[in-house]
Amino acid sequence: MIQGEENRHKVVTFGCRLNSYESETIKKLIKNSNHEKDLIIFNSCAVTKEAERQIKQSVRKHKRQNPEAKIIVTGCGAQINPCDYAKMPEVDLVVGNNDKFNLSNYQNKESLSNNIDNITSNKIDDDIAHKDKNFFNKKLNAFNFINSNDLAKIRVNDIMTVRNNAPQLISYFENKSRAFIEIQNGCNHRCTFCVIPYGRGNSRSVPLGEIVSMVKKLVSNNHNEIVLTGVDISDYGKDLDYPITLSQMIKRLLKQVPELPRLRLSSIDVAELDDEFFDLLRNEPRLMPYLHLSVQSGDNMILKRMKRRHNYQQVIDFCRKARSIRPDITFGADIIAGFPTEDENAFNNSLKLIKEAELIFTHIFPYSRREGTPAALMPQIDKKTIKLRARLLRQAGTEQLKKYLSNQINKVTNIIMEKNNIGKSDNFLDIEINNEDGQAISQSIIKVKIKNFDINKMRLIGNIECNDISFKSQRNHA
Repeated sequence: MIQGEENRHKVVTFGCRLNSYESETIKKLIKNSNHEKDLIIFNSCAVTKEAERQIKQSVRKHKRQNPEAKIIVTGCGAQINPCDYAKMPEVDLVVGNNDKFNLSNYQNKESLSNNIDNITSNKIDDDIAHKDKNFFNKKLNAFNFINSNDLAKIRVNDIMTVRNNAPQLISYFENKSRAFIEIQNGCNHRCTFCVIPYGRGNSRSVPLGEIVSMVKKLVSNNHNEIVLTGVDISDYGKDLDYPITLSQMIKRLLKQVPELPRLRLSSIDVAELDDEFFDLLRNEPRLMPYLHLSVQSGDNMILKRMKRRHNYQQVIDFCRKARSIRPDITFGADIIAGFPTEDENAFNNSLKLIKEAELIFTHIFPYSRREGTPAALMPQIDKKTIKLRARLLRQAGTEQLKKYLSNQINKVTNIIMEKNNIGKSDNFLDIEINNEDGQAISQSIIKVKIKNFDINKMRLIGNIECNDISFKSQRNHA
């Protein structure tokens, strides 16, 4: 996705919602840059090998189309594998995750990489340092195979030494009624398949006061739904001077910003949520009834080998309890297909979980072997089997979605309009509005009655039931 087309500088974004949010910051940072060349900044992802392949392909394509542009790679890919990108002749600079919000890193010509210790010093807490040793040894070894000219392109410091999370104050997202804000970054866990902690560092939270300030700015700019995002938002608040939980933060945020109509969460971990979270679901209608769960597998043995903190039954129990409180709630989940040692029975348990937990939005990731992770040393599944299992998991998720959509006919729901007469329901369903008069529908919250669903687009179709739902009445109800 290319952002910033209205001026000569571009930001090309890969990966997660957090990257999308951070790209907004970068876009505004470089908007008025007086750099002598066009800047094309790639905010990269490293979650899979395929993601990195696509980034490199895109870099080469953009360089061919604009050979005079200055190409800069930042994000998780740049942080984790800086040498890989520095070796590309198309790339002019490689900027780490902790340095990408400093405009001078895109402009000055002095390298920050003369001291490799800056990049891989591994000055982290003793209790997790031993877990990262293999990864950092691999990263350090890469510098033995890079020439001095390419090394000079790298501006990447040791992300593991970062202790604070400076929020990026974005007052609006252009052409969007929904907006993301970053409340947390990094991760203290070390799932055996994952490289993201090495791209993002350890968990660090944005203080509540700064979150409240950001939300107020976004609401004042007509964003009627805010999505709280981060790497591991379920772990929010433990590192603050006065620790609080995610649930406590949400409760205080909604109290301090009564004008916010809708609040939504990005991916959460059921093992880290407490009973206070269920109280929020029960008592706070502005907390939207859709939760995306970081599940990864439905098999208990595979979950142990992944070093996940939940088991199959915990996911089922969480979904059942949430539905008993908010019957309209829906769930999505991330699931990995073909994790090392996954046999047929383990795979079938993941299929079973999709059905039993009624997961209607499934993000299926074919397992991607990442060097330096413990899972890379485990017995691997062949790629053909991984591809087949990923397809079957996607089919199972699609069937759950079809079943759910078919049961929504004649129901009435609120949606927040986005574009092209399509909006998001409270429980995250896409709903297209019948708009026979052809007039544009403003970006607001409206009430619709579901009339049908498009099986090809997996989208509901509805009629406007009432278009004058005031935010004031919603706030009073909340």
